[in-house]
Amino acid sequence: MLKSRFGWTILLIGLGLLGLGWITYSQESAASLAGGQDLTEAPIAGYVAPRFTLTSTLGEEIALTDFRGQPVVLNFWATWCPPCRAEMPHFQAVSVKYNGQATVLGIDQGEPPSIVSDFGNALNISYPLLVDQDNSVNRTYGVAALPTTVFIDGEGVVVEVFTGIVNQAVLEDRIERLISEG
Repeated sequence: MLKSRFGWTILLIGLGLLGLGWITYSQESAASLAGGQDLTEAPIAGYVAPRFTLTSTLGEEIALTDFRGQPVVLNFWATWCPPCRAEMPHFQAVSVKYNGQATVLGIDQGEPPSIVSDFGNALNISYPLLVDQDNSVNRTYGVAALPTTVFIDGEGVVVEVFTGIVNQAVLEDRIERLISEG
């Protein structure tokens, strides 16, 4: 009986390792699946981030595609959101620390440009604050709660969607990973 139980155990372990090997062997990255073509856009990890163009509080038209080649961090927020207010200094700090290596974009949820601008000025925010007055980009990205942060690699592929407040250590960790993988 002991030989039989031992034999079955070895067989099951062997099959498990064989299955794991097959899964690993057959996986392909999102970029290699594209075969030089655009992947489907979706605000989900592993998919190309949906493209958009919004106006900043300075009146500039800013498109997500302007930053292809470097990681982008999208932060969906609003001035009336206490957790959003708490994390804004962290986004400011990483935007300065990783300037030229990664881009931070703040996307406000449906507020007038003057309110967003005054808020950004009061907190000395220097990264672009974009105004999504009709919430079209918020809807496209499926933002259901604020704050929501989307981490996008240099190829424009969503790596992670984080709902809730993000501290500076987590931001730095995610950005450094994006930079090192790029």
